[in-house]
Amino acid sequence: MTKPFASEYPEPKAKDRIIAALDVATAAEAREIVAELRDAVGAFKIGSQLFTASGPDLVREFTGAGLKIFLDLKFHDIPNTVANAAIEAARLGVWMLNVHVLGGADMIKRTVDDVRGACQREKIARPLVIGVTILTSSTDAMLYEVGIKSDVEAEVVRLARLAADCGLDGIVASPYEAAVVRKSVKKPDFLIVTPGIRSLSATKDDQKRVKTVAQAIEDGSDFVVIGRPIIEAKNRLDAVRQIIGEVETTHK
Repeated sequence: MTKPFASEYPEPKAKDRIIAALDVATAAEAREIVAELRDAVGAFKIGSQLFTASGPDLVREFTGAGLKIFLDLKFHDIPNTVANAAIEAARLGVWMLNVHVLGGADMIKRTVDDVRGACQREKIARPLVIGVTILTSSTDAMLYEVGIKSDVEAEVVRLARLAADCGLDGIVASPYEAAVVRKSVKKPDFLIVTPGIRSLSATKDDQKRVKTVAQAIEDGSDFVVIGRPIIEAKNRLDAVRQIIGEVETTHK
């Protein structure tokens, strides 16, 4: 039930669906992976570990080299702080960034509006702004611990609808919720970005809600974020080629 892309987001090639997660400790490691895979995947994710270690200069280096960067810092703070942080991310030239939907409607709308306005004034490309729903490490029991009484699927759907209503370009959600989100959110260009992707033989590590690439895309994911199965592979390029083959098989 893969979603047909609307004109703003043309149907991507298989490799363009893959976001390789640069979940490493140093800029040197990240540069090595990028040099190896820059022509093999659609984008790279920089998360909290690498950003904290190497800062915005590495992001500028990669975007300046023409790479599509998903800045995965999951902004969650008062509306003014999140909006200003997102504007700075846009100035770095990132392709995509994310905020926590649990930050609420005011935070989300302020961020969407302020990023759009800043990009128009400064004549820079507007990044996709997507929302984190429930982390793939979360379970029903963990939600209950923090006072959320609904189960994971119901909470993801609720947050996805809020994200769409507030103008976000899409959400981050596990492959287990992709299908129900696709049915529940009627916005044609609404993107679903899916972490928790593993090969059939891979360990789940700390991710609880995981599937394969083919399963995720079949269920409605637009982009898949893949870390360990690529980064820790003996031959990273071969690992990517195997994943691309799985994506292409899904679309036959």
